[in-house]
Amino acid sequence: MNQGLNILIVDDDRRMTRTLGDILTMSGHTVTEASSGSEALEKANGFAFDCVLTDIKMPEMNGVELHRRLRDIQPGLPVLLMTAYAADELIRQGLTEGVAGVFDKPLDINYLLGFFNSLVKHRTIVIVDDDPAFCKTLDDILSRRGFKVMQINSPHNMDTDMLTSGVQTILLDMKLNGFNGLDVLKRIRVQYPTLPVIIVTAHRQEMSDAIQAALEINAYACLYKPLEIPKLLQLLSEVQLENLRSLLKR
Repeated sequence: MNQGLNILIVDDDRRMTRTLGDILTMSGHTVTEASSGSEALEKANGFAFDCVLTDIKMPEMNGVELHRRLRDIQPGLPVLLMTAYAADELIRQGLTEGVAGVFDKPLDINYLLGFFNSLVKHRTIVIVDDDPAFCKTLDDILSRRGFKVMQINSPHNMDTDMLTSGVQTILLDMKLNGFNGLDVLKRIRVQYPTLPVIIVTAHRQEMSDAIQAALEINAYACLYKPLEIPKLLQLLSEVQLENLRSLLKR
C-alpha cells in the first residue's frame, strides 16, 4: 500500500474539517486541521505538508491569500481550493497565481480520494548521475521536501520499464562514465515522449551541442553544476503543478 500524504485541511467550519479529516485518515492519510488562515500558517511553520486543502472564503484570510503566504513558508507546496461558489474572481486569481485546482462544495468524496491516491503515486524523482556524493546530497534535499527519490548511478542499471507512471521527473547528467546523456535521453523518449527530463552538466561548453540536441527532443530544462537548488526546486514545482492539474482533468 502506498504511503499516505500529510494533508493540511483549512476551513472555518469545524464540522467540515472534522468530517473530511476522518474520511482522509481512514483512507491512509495523515491530517492536520486548521480553522483559519493564521492557524494554518502557524502549523505550516512547524511542519512540511504534502498538500493543503483550504476553503476559499473564510473570515480574516481567504484561501488565495493563504496560498500566497504559504509560498513564502513552503515554496512549491500544492494548494487546492474548496468553494461553494461556481464562478468567482478569487478562483480565477488563485489559478493564475499557481493554485493546483478547485473542488466544488459539496465535495465529491470519491473524486477527492482518487485525486489524493494519484498524487501519492506521482512523487518519485529519478536521479541518473555517476557521482554518488552528488546523488546523496540531492537525495537528502529532495527527501526532506517530501519526494521519493530513486538513484541510478549507471545507465547499465537503467531499465526504462522501471520508469513507471509514478515518476514525476528525471534529473539526467549529460556526461556519464562511458555514456552520453543524450543517448540515454533518446532511450527514455522512445517509451516516454512527454516525461519531464531536466538535464544537468558541469561541462557547459563541451556539452553545448548535446544540450541543444536534448532540448530539441523535449528536455524540460538544463541546469549547470554546481546546481542552484532554488532554481531546481522552482522547476520541480512547475512540473508538479502541471502534473496536478492534469490529474484533476482525468
